[in-house]
Amino acid sequence: MESPVKVHSREEKAAEPPDIKEYGAPKEGVRQASDKRLFIQLLVFTECLDPSKLLKPLEASGLEAVVYLDVNDPRGVGLLFASEDPALFTDRARKLLTSEPFSSLKPRPELTMIGRTYSSGFEPDLEDWLLRKPRRNLFNEGLSWAIWYPLRRTGEFEALSKEEQRGILWEHAKLGMGYGAAGFAHDVRLACHGLDAHDNEFLLGIVSADLYPLSRLVQDMRKTQQTSKYIRSMGPFFVGRVFRRFPRPSL
Repeated sequence: MESPVKVHSREEKAAEPPDIKEYGAPKEGVRQASDKRLFIQLLVFTECLDPSKLLKPLEASGLEAVVYLDVNDPRGVGLLFASEDPALFTDRARKLLTSEPFSSLKPRPELTMIGRTYSSGFEPDLEDWLLRKPRRNLFNEGLSWAIWYPLRRTGEFEALSKEEQRGILWEHAKLGMGYGAAGFAHDVRLACHGLDAHDNEFLLGIVSADLYPLSRLVQDMRKTQQTSKYIRSMGPFFVGRVFRRFPRPSL
């Protein structure tokens, strides 16, 4: 007697769990997959008259952090934290920032930025891309300048075919790769869907030994199709110079 064929209802099919892993290129014939991601948060403050007072408690905290001096505010500092566990931002980092000397600083919430690393599916070393490469750029002693900014694409971009999207993104990526190959600038690319207070979709950090190449890269990016036609908003921009890093991760 034949077993009855089970007919799956639309509700049952919709209930199947989504695949939320990050994927890279095949490695030794097996497609790379990972559940790991690096979360990065930038908090900006003003009324900091002596940034050196922040260093000892930051070092004692054991957190992965970068302290920036704000180019556009002589009393401003940026504090960047990195962690694979986002709970760090609401426990250890929160405990640190609500104690002195940080609690005396004035927050600038309009410059708060947060994002997570993500993959495009073509990365030759997925774990390096998600976890180690961003840290190498953030903690590279030779890269002392940084510009951080969020952005959001237009809905028209999402309506394009995958082939059209790939062509537009490749044009943009080639520009960044050219700057990287020349040693002018390197990037930290993050997604911030649902994390950003202003509904931005991506967060970009670009770092360099000098400030000019970063400004020039932003200028050159304006000419690409992605920026000129399919970006709804960019910024605000935080521009900073590294004051200190804690600690230097083993990469």
